Formats: sequence, C-alpha cells, structure tokens
Amino acid sequence: MAEDLIIHSATKEAIYQELLPQLKALIEGEKNSVANLANVAAGLKTAFDFFWVGFYSVDEETNELVLGPFQGPIACTRIPFGKGVCGAAWEQKNTIIVPNVDEFPGHIACSSLSKSEIVLPVIKNEKVIAVLDVDSTSLANFDQTDSNYLTQLCAWLSDIL
Repeated sequence: MAEDLIIHSATKEAIYQELLPQLKALIEGEKNSVANLANVAAGLKTAFDFFWVGFYSVDEETNELVLGPFQGPIACTRIPFGKGVCGAAWEQKNTIIVPNVDEFPGHIACSSLSKSEIVLPVIKNEKVIAVLDVDSTSLANFDQTDSNYLTQLCAWLSDIL
C-alpha cells in the first residue's frame, strides 16, 4: 500500500517542490494510466485542497474530451473540441489560466462553486492526448507558479500515458 503524501511546506512553490517528486515516485513503474491519473488527481487535491482536480482524455472518434480520473464533485462528462476552458486548452495546445470563470467566453459551468481555473494540455508526439483541469472556489487562485509546476507534471505524465 502506498504511503500518504507528506507535505510540510507553506508556500505554493515549496508544496509543488515536495509534492511532484512524491507523485513521480508513486506512479513510476505503474503501467495503468487510470491508476496513475487517479493518484495524481488525489495528490494535487490533498496537497492544495483544490475544489476539483481531474483529467479529460481525448476521444478522437467523437472529437470530444471525456471525463477521466478526478477528485471533487460530479463533473461534465464530455466537452467538445474548442468549447469551454478545457476544449480551448486542447484546441490551442496551451495552458489557460482563468482568474474569473464568469468572465471566460463560453465557460462551461460544471459547478457554480468554481470561480477560477487552470487547464493544461498533456501532449504526446505533438498531439494533445488529455488535459489536466484544476478548479478553485477562490477568484484568481492560479498563477505562473501553478503553470510552471503543473506543466512539468503534464510533461512526465505524457511519457507514461
């Protein structure tokens, strides 16, 4: 059985610096992508107490993102290409930070409690294969620190998916 993640730091950057090696060690060697993504979502939710953390994988047949492992309340099951923050991050192949989701054109409100969001593409062989979606109940909760560390996380996730 895996040990609990242990985080001692107080600053956001320090938490990421402690958390990412623990997550990497936890999933290294495990070949099941569902198990790995589930543990990553749980680790991020536990360390930061985010409102919602999860993954959507690309369904090439329907050209939609399909809900994958997540932590938090129920979520939208399918998101069309280019729609909402997740679909836009997929389309642009770029990280999107939204300080206030109510001000994002076309935002898909899976929960009215979500106030800010960061979405990062997981890219393999120059194709988006999934997105990491993180929501907060606080406005402007995400910044360049989140982007930098979560980009690192998505880069090594692409190697194991």
